[in-house]
Amino acid sequence: MALEQDATASGLPHDWKEGRFIGRAATEEGPIPLLVVRGEAFDMSAVAPTLAMLVEAGDLSGAGGRSLGALDTAGLALLSPVDLQCVKACGVTFAVSAIERVIEERARGDWSAAAEIRGRLESRVGGSIRSVVPGTAEAAALKAALIEDGLWSQYLEVAIGPDAEVFTKAPVLATVGPDAEIGIRSDSSWNNPEPEVALLVDSRGTAIGATLGNDVNLRDFEGRSALLLGKAKDNNASCSLGPLVRLFDDSFTIDDVRGAEVRLRIEGEDGYVLDGKSNMAEISRDPLDLVRQTLSEHQYPDGFVLFLGTLFAPVQDRDEPGRGFTHKVGDRVTIESERLGRLTNRVVTSKEAAPWELGIGGLIRNLAARGLLGTSA
Repeated sequence: MALEQDATASGLPHDWKEGRFIGRAATEEGPIPLLVVRGEAFDMSAVAPTLAMLVEAGDLSGAGGRSLGALDTAGLALLSPVDLQCVKACGVTFAVSAIERVIEERARGDWSAAAEIRGRLESRVGGSIRSVVPGTAEAAALKAALIEDGLWSQYLEVAIGPDAEVFTKAPVLATVGPDAEIGIRSDSSWNNPEPEVALLVDSRGTAIGATLGNDVNLRDFEGRSALLLGKAKDNNASCSLGPLVRLFDDSFTIDDVRGAEVRLRIEGEDGYVLDGKSNMAEISRDPLDLVRQTLSEHQYPDGFVLFLGTLFAPVQDRDEPGRGFTHKVGDRVTIESERLGRLTNRVVTSKEAAPWELGIGGLIRNLAARGLLGTSA
């Protein structure tokens, strides 16, 4: 995939001048909501002080915004493209990820046991789990057969059962953006990136656009117990998004998300290179069904961003044979997709990553000091 190298350091797609994007940028005064229309960047803080308020206002034409000129010459430092939205994520939405989660569970977080379990499980369910539609009679029959064989798992329940796994990935305002450091726990020895497409959804439940994300995961923690999911998923700098949210319009629709290919490259300081890809066409649950399930018993007055899950399963050995992949400090992780661009981050421990300092209270104080809270969205 060829991304336009001279467009912006944050890696927008080749057709970015024809699309519409929203996001956030850093200024000396504080963060601003950003709108990009046909290559021109607009500071929208006079219209709505936060991105969430801009989305809820419903007018993403650029009216009332201050032009910053062409995005590729504006010199903007992009932040994570969400602010007050809740950060939600879906897990085990692809067959391969379901198998890998079962392996984590059976291995109790011990990488040395993973290879034998992987071979046994894939020989039994590899083909059938890929073809079954979640929640159907065929899925129920497969479940019964796996229970009889002693191979059933809570992860297979969310892979082929009626209910998707939906969890909260990170606190509001805790996500990081392009070129930022991403964090893994310093006491984790088996972990991986999760390259994903994420949907931006407004308070009415309408998906308005899509972006790229990295749902950093600790395989050893979650493998030891599913009750450690919070520690496995939510740590300082453990969630990146960006570079911008591409808005749905006549030229970019939810069908482009359904057919997207997401590519991953990991480049270690030790010379290690891993390439992988995730094809959204192989997802077990439709993206809009995942949005529906997220909203079924909850409201999100500021909207939410929803990670859709990943097909990528990192099994390529890095050090010892059979150990598979795990991150090392200094890894450069690049996630890219033709219509969404490129998201690059460098791996450090969560203790070493830049601390999360601007919470909701701090943002309110900043907006008040800038005289923006009188802005009505």
